[in-house]
Amino acid sequence: MKLDNPKITRAWSFYDWANSVYSLVITSTIFPIFYSVITSEKGSDVRKKIMFLGMQLEADAVYSYSLAVSFVLVVLLSPVLSSIADTLGLKKQFLVFFCVLGSFSCMGLYFFTDFSQIYYGLGLSILASLGFWGSLVFYNSYLPEIASKEKQDALSARGFIFGYVGSVILLIICLVLMLVYKQSANLCFLITGVWWFGFAQYTFYYLPKGKRKNKKVKNFIFASFRELVLVQKQLFSDINLKGFLLAFFFYSVGMQTIFLMATLFGSSEINLEQEKLIATILLLQIEAILGAYLFSKFSTKYGNKKILIVGIFFWIVACIGGYLLDKNNPNVEYHFYMVAGLVGLVMGGIQSLSRSTYSKMLPKTDDTTTFFSFYDIFEKLAIVIGMFVYGYIIDLTGSMRMSILSMGIFFVVSLFFLLKLRPIVKK
Repeated sequence: MKLDNPKITRAWSFYDWANSVYSLVITSTIFPIFYSVITSEKGSDVRKKIMFLGMQLEADAVYSYSLAVSFVLVVLLSPVLSSIADTLGLKKQFLVFFCVLGSFSCMGLYFFTDFSQIYYGLGLSILASLGFWGSLVFYNSYLPEIASKEKQDALSARGFIFGYVGSVILLIICLVLMLVYKQSANLCFLITGVWWFGFAQYTFYYLPKGKRKNKKVKNFIFASFRELVLVQKQLFSDINLKGFLLAFFFYSVGMQTIFLMATLFGSSEINLEQEKLIATILLLQIEAILGAYLFSKFSTKYGNKKILIVGIFFWIVACIGGYLLDKNNPNVEYHFYMVAGLVGLVMGGIQSLSRSTYSKMLPKTDDTTTFFSFYDIFEKLAIVIGMFVYGYIIDLTGSMRMSILSMGIFFVVSLFFLLKLRPIVKK
């Protein structure tokens, strides 16, 4: 495949435009607020308990656990499916499958209207999450195949920028529908699914199909597992690559968990009004665009390792700032905006730079999907652990502030592994 083909790289970036609306509308903004309202007693701040296996659980904790379940499914499925994709050349087909699963699950949330349907709503939320995260391993694996190493940071950043811009546009559309035309949040879930599926067709049209490694392979299951084992040995024999994955794992615990639970934190912990909370999320998306661009530029000058270390340091500061938020403080709202602003800036930069850093560190290989499945596994295991730790501490202490502080420990551990890495990109 010819590298740096404008049509292909543009189409690849456009999938971020298509699917990132799920991340903002469903995961970060409207669905968590909708969930918070639907699990609250009418006319009060008292939250309903959810019965599960004979236990009464906090609604916020159940939501955290449900997302963790979706990530467990991704961890179990992605390594096997990715090795099959590399063996049989089905990378594009799997990308389409997970896109359809996620987008149609979002559309199904249109019918989630009452607390009595809580398991239906959480079930579709799990499937939408599975579709979103499951598609990313196949999407990300195209990066080293379509772009030269010197252009991968910029292309990865462009994808995230496309995603942030597209999701901001859709969120504004949803807010207009909800505030001006008095439409329900459920309509936003439907529109999100249609947006995701519809715009992804541009990506699917131009992205090349995967290349079958051996047309004579009959027992593709055996061949796929053999491929998986070979890639695993190759990956973990590279000390620098293994060190980066460990660092990536630990900072992903904190980064992804805080990102997924930030809206519920603002709503439940400091009682921020819905309009202000949504406006804050919008501002964060715009900041994330700037963060992705700046981190890409600075990595060219100073190297990926140094810029990642700076980003993790700011995450630690954000965790401490989140813990110090006190809803009894009359200025707590402005303190929240400051912490959220810092999170938005480093979130966009770390996400895009992590993807391109891993891509540039890979050996020359045809098994890019399988290699990226390990990247995906480390990220999803991190989220599973983060969600359960976050939810457990909520149940234990009744406060999200302690959960936020606990995430800072994971960032500190990630710094240890980053500092031990050889320079990833020299000036």
